[in-house]
Amino acid sequence: MNKRTPLIDEQGEVRELTAEDMRQFQPAAEVLPASLLKKLGVRGGQKAPTKERITIRLSPDVVSAFRATGDGWQSRIDAALQTYLKEHKVA
Repeated sequence: MNKRTPLIDEQGEVRELTAEDMRQFQPAAEVLPASLLKKLGVRGGQKAPTKERITIRLSPDVVSAFRATGDGWQSRIDAALQTYLKEHKVA
């Protein structure tokens, strides 16, 4: 029988994991029930990326104003820029 050392000691402290501990770990997809995996909503990659990831520097007041609008603020910046493009000629 495989005798394992508990991960938590009497004081409730988690001990340092050993290489043997790591070898015994299994992927979550193999040990969690399907119903929990579905609730976790593990998301795959985009089938067809619709946006391009970039780095952009914006004024702090612009960023804070959009962040204050809640989740989806980056999409709202994108929409504002789309509106600008429709209303202005860009060389």
